Amino acid sequence: MKKSVLRAGLFAAVAAGALAAQPAQAQQFINILTGGTSGVYYPMGVALAKIYTDKVQGVRPSVQATKASVENINLLQAGRGEVALVLGDSLRDAWAGSTEAGFKSKMDRMRGIAAFYPNYIQIVALRSSGIRTLADLKGKRLSVGAARSGTELNARAVFAAAGMSYKDLSKTEYLPFGESVELMKNRQLDATLQSAGLGVASIRDLANSVEINVVEVPADLVQKIGPPFVAATIPANTYKGQEQAAATAAVVNFLITRSTLSEEIVYNLTKAMWENVGELAAAHSAGRLVKLENALAGMSVPLHPGAERYYKEKGLIK
Repeated sequence: MKKSVLRAGLFAAVAAGALAAQPAQAQQFINILTGGTSGVYYPMGVALAKIYTDKVQGVRPSVQATKASVENINLLQAGRGEVALVLGDSLRDAWAGSTEAGFKSKMDRMRGIAAFYPNYIQIVALRSSGIRTLADLKGKRLSVGAARSGTELNARAVFAAAGMSYKDLSKTEYLPFGESVELMKNRQLDATLQSAGLGVASIRDLANSVEINVVEVPADLVQKIGPPFVAATIPANTYKGQEQAAATAAVVNFLITRSTLSEEIVYNLTKAMWENVGELAAAHSAGRLVKLENALAGMSVPLHPGAERYYKEKGLIK
């Protein structure tokens, strides 16, 4: 009996040692490329990281603040990110390899996961500046977002359709959202153009500090810009002191990945996101507009096979 117990104990010790000697299962790092911390991409990225951490085994998510769409695409192409949020027009231009938009060649590693929420082009001016229309921006000081960011590309499109250029301004600043707002509070800028989800923190902060005007982008001008831009409305009272609804343009954001990420991992990431989409809505009001039925709308790059597998299961792809 004693020998049997001894042998059993010895076997258990050897087995435990063998298990301890085995290397831990390798985890896949998932670097989520977002935007500035005062925008909407960043809280969306933080919400995604939480979903992935809680619901997907074998991954280690992290969130990186960036200059948003164009930088995100270039980082993804270089293998320095796994998941990214990008604007629809930047996505289209990257797939085409538009040098004017900031891409040296076709960004052929991009693969789609989902259409996300729409970005609204939000042009906000100090009420004291007297700016009420696009034409009123002439001779004024405007921040158009980081150079060649998705926001700045949106600014170029709006100006071109309005028959204007940055030369019409007295000063053009290429600054992230938060920095633009700080300069406006200090009366060093007259206006800011920000392409973001409704209720973006930077503009909320500005409206809570000074009186603002929301400058309209009329529907006929949006039609002149063309797809992927669509006419949209910033509802009244989105920001403090904004008593009237304002016409503007919107363009859909997309969640993308790179082709070299495995089908199984992307399938699990896609499934986890849609099964916990409420966490995106809890992170920011823009997350309420992320809908499964719109997941494939306007996708201008090939779907990743992992995402495609999920949508086939859900009946979105026959």
